[in-house]
Amino acid sequence: MGPKHKIGYFLLISVLTALLYTGAGAGAGVQDDAILAFSTRENLFGGGEEVLGESPSTTVWKQLITGWQGFSQLEIAYTYSEPVHFSKAKIRTQLSRSGRFNEYIRWKISGRFDYDAVYDLSNFYPGSVRRDQGQEFFLRENYLDISLEDFDFRLGRQHVIWGEMIGLFFADVVSAKDMREFVLPDFDILRIPQWAVRAEYSKNDFHVDFVWVPYASFDKSGRPGADFFPFQLPAAATFLSEDKSGRNLANSNYGVRLSQLINGWDISTFYYHSLDAAPTFYRVSSPNEPFVFQARHDTIDQFGVTFAKDLGSSVLKGELIYTDGRRFIVSRLNQADGLVIQNTLDYILGLDINFITDTRLNLQLFQRVYFAHDPDNFQDEFESGASVFLSSELRKNLDAQVLLIHSLNRSDWMLRPKLTWKVITNWRLVLGADIFGGDRTGLFGRFDNSDRIYTETRFSF
Repeated sequence: MGPKHKIGYFLLISVLTALLYTGAGAGAGVQDDAILAFSTRENLFGGGEEVLGESPSTTVWKQLITGWQGFSQLEIAYTYSEPVHFSKAKIRTQLSRSGRFNEYIRWKISGRFDYDAVYDLSNFYPGSVRRDQGQEFFLRENYLDISLEDFDFRLGRQHVIWGEMIGLFFADVVSAKDMREFVLPDFDILRIPQWAVRAEYSKNDFHVDFVWVPYASFDKSGRPGADFFPFQLPAAATFLSEDKSGRNLANSNYGVRLSQLINGWDISTFYYHSLDAAPTFYRVSSPNEPFVFQARHDTIDQFGVTFAKDLGSSVLKGELIYTDGRRFIVSRLNQADGLVIQNTLDYILGLDINFITDTRLNLQLFQRVYFAHDPDNFQDEFESGASVFLSSELRKNLDAQVLLIHSLNRSDWMLRPKLTWKVITNWRLVLGADIFGGDRTGLFGRFDNSDRIYTETRFSF
């Protein structure tokens, strides 16, 4: 299929999507689901107001049946790398509601349902992939907030975000992620809340954050045969069911973060002990047998530092994370389970520049250092990369952005151009592409056959 035919298909998809949603009236207030941040008391305790003159039980009941917020989003993607195919026709619908029992206790409930028609309309994907990604209900954030003077407590399913950069994850160590589309969805969609107990203490410019996760949530990695299944080598491998047996009360996750504002520098340091949310693929077959792997979750310890400084028209940010106990695949066939422990240091520096002309430029440099580097590791001892993110308002209600992330060790890269049109109040249309390059051992090159163009249409209410 030539480029003209591909573009024609994409335009047809876009027109049909727009027609499907055109004509709906504007709803109640706009709920812009920007990525949630929980670093301030205001964000921690946002919620509904109690009606004067009514009993608390009556107020809570009214809050539960009125004032729902959320979005419904249609996503269609067409993979144009061979073999060409429609790779997504998904409807996401999310609802949330928050309120309070009294001035000390607040609550939030939310959930999301995803349905992808591609897996019912096509036999392109294996049955295990269709069952895994066809439809799913997600419990999102569901918690109670309790405020007692300088102490705040959050009990329930929640996001805990200790760091955030553009395009990739570094210090965001507590969150589990839905990686079945790699890092392509918005981070607020991609993150999986944890069932946790969280306690915070704030005094002047000092802040302490303690979190306990009794039963950890793990990353969703998908099934072999999916477009973004993370394990690409060897191609003929088979996989056993993921081992989650370590997920129990005795293996609880826990961590603490200390934050201080010093002369305009927002500095935090943290420690987190956990079952690794990301899977490690153990080889469970003998070296002379066909490859059989199983995803498992090892215990790791992570120490980190984050900082940010407002420089006027720009913001300097950085994150540094030392990880102890993580295992990595090596190429030696006689290596037991195919893995070696490699402690690592990841760090990233970013500069966010805002221009007067509604234009934003973000530059990032990052590196991973492998200590006691194994020569048969597929990665170099020092793995470096850089990213450029540029966004600008082309005209009223029309924004353009492009993100390029590239390895500095080899040809391994990801390019993501996108146009966003705010059609009318509460409605937006997105057109974009996700393009990968590199060899099969690279972070991005492993998805070289998953290049796609896509459209999204969202109604927020």
